[in-house]
Amino acid sequence: MNMGHLLEVNDLVMHFKIQDGWVEAVDHVTFHVDEGETLGVVGESGCGKTTTAYAITQLLPRNAFIKGGSIKFKGKDLTEFVNDDGTIDIFNQAIRDIRWDQISIIFQGAMDALNPVYRVGDQIEEAIMAHTDSLPGLIDDEFREKFAGMRVEEREIARYRIEKLYDIVNLNRDRIDHYPHEYSGGMKQRALIAMALALRPDFIIADEPTTALDVITSYKILKEIKRIQEEHNQSMMMISHDISRVAEMSNRMAVMYAGRIAETARTTDLFCDAQHPYTIGLINSIPTILGTKEEMKDRLKGIPGSPPPLVNPPKGCRFHPRCKYMKDKCKKYSPKPAEVGPDHLVWCWKADAENRGHEWK
Repeated sequence: MNMGHLLEVNDLVMHFKIQDGWVEAVDHVTFHVDEGETLGVVGESGCGKTTTAYAITQLLPRNAFIKGGSIKFKGKDLTEFVNDDGTIDIFNQAIRDIRWDQISIIFQGAMDALNPVYRVGDQIEEAIMAHTDSLPGLIDDEFREKFAGMRVEEREIARYRIEKLYDIVNLNRDRIDHYPHEYSGGMKQRALIAMALALRPDFIIADEPTTALDVITSYKILKEIKRIQEEHNQSMMMISHDISRVAEMSNRMAVMYAGRIAETARTTDLFCDAQHPYTIGLINSIPTILGTKEEMKDRLKGIPGSPPPLVNPPKGCRFHPRCKYMKDKCKKYSPKPAEVGPDHLVWCWKADAENRGHEWK
C-alpha cells in the first residue's frame, strides 16, 4: 500500500438482499484518497455513491452484505470488523471507535438529519462524549488559560469544543441551545459540518452537503467546507451528482455508473482528457455561458436512455446499452481498468484499445 494513501478501497463488492434477489449496489469498486486531498465522487442518482460511503463507515441496514474486497484506512482493513457472513454490525465497538473520531460524515439532507426534539448543541455533545478518550486532544492554550487552576468536567471540555466549532462554521454561539426548527436550512447544514469536525477526524465524507439549499447558500457552504479542510489539512470524499460543483472542490475525481467506477483521474485531467463515454456525456451536459448560442446548443447533449436496474444489471460493461461506441465485446465482458495517464484509470474497452494503439473494432 502506498503510504500516502489515507484510504484505499480495493475491489469492494457490497450487495443488498431483497425479495427479488440481490441488488448489486457496489460492484468491484476501486479508488483511493491521499492525505490532505479531496476526492470528488460523481454519478447519477442510484449509482452507488452514498452506498459506498456507508460501506466505508459501515452504516448499512441488515440486508447489506459486504461480499468481497477491502477498505484500508491508515493501513487497517476495516472489513475485518464485518461478520463472517458479510453482514454488518453498526454497533461493533471497533468500528464505533473509528467512526466520528477518525472518519466522520456530513449526512445528506440537513433538514432531516437532526433530531427535532433535542437541542442542536446536545446532539453535537453526544457525538463528542461517545469518544471521551479523545477529549484531551481538544484542549488548547486558550482553554488552559480560561480554566487555569480549576477542576474541569468532561462536559465542560465538550461545551468549549462546541463553541469553537460554531466559530469555525460561522454560527453564533447563542444558537447552540436552540432546537433544529429554530435554524434555517443553511444553519442546519453548518451545524452538521460542525458535528463532523467535532473530534478533528482525519477523513470527512461529505454526502451531497448542499442538497435542498439555494444557490447562494450552497456556494457559501462549499466555500466554508473547503476553507476548513485546507486549514486543518483533512482529507475529504465529496459526493454529488453535480460534476461541475464537485470539480471546484476536488483534487481528483471518481465517476461512478451503475454500482461501478467508470473513470478516476486528477480533476484537471478528467475535464481536459475524459476517456469514458459516460464521463464525456456528463461533461457535455454542463451548461456554459462561453461561446455563441449555436455552439452552446451543439455542445449541450444529454445521455440517451436510463441507468439499468441493479437487481439484474446487464452483463459486460454496464454502460453498453447507452453507449454509441458499443461492440460485442462490451456486451460480454466487464472491462479492466486501463491506465491512460498518470493516476488516470478508465474502465472501458474502447479506451483500453486506443491506449494500446489499436483501432477500435
